[in-house]
Amino acid sequence: MEQSQKLKGFDITRYLDSEEAMAEYLSQVLEDGDHDELIRALGHIAKAKGMATVAKESGLGRESLYKALSEGSHPRFDTISKVISALGLKMSVHT
Repeated sequence: MEQSQKLKGFDITRYLDSEEAMAEYLSQVLEDGDHDELIRALGHIAKAKGMATVAKESGLGRESLYKALSEGSHPRFDTISKVISALGLKMSVHT
């Protein structure tokens, strides 16, 4: 008899268990410069921290947060800035 194995899908949110891990992940994504990947990464980090918590701390409604971080969305910079701040992270530019 052949035994089939079920593999669990990879869930990056399980590894985003500290602000350091979140910051490193986001830094790597920002280096790549892909807008869609940035939005996806912010969604992963927000999910890991708790969407309700991030929505409350960012001043965004929970539905608005989900919409802003959904695939194909084009959130405004101030929305991205609010989300990053609510995640306890900071942006900086280096040469």
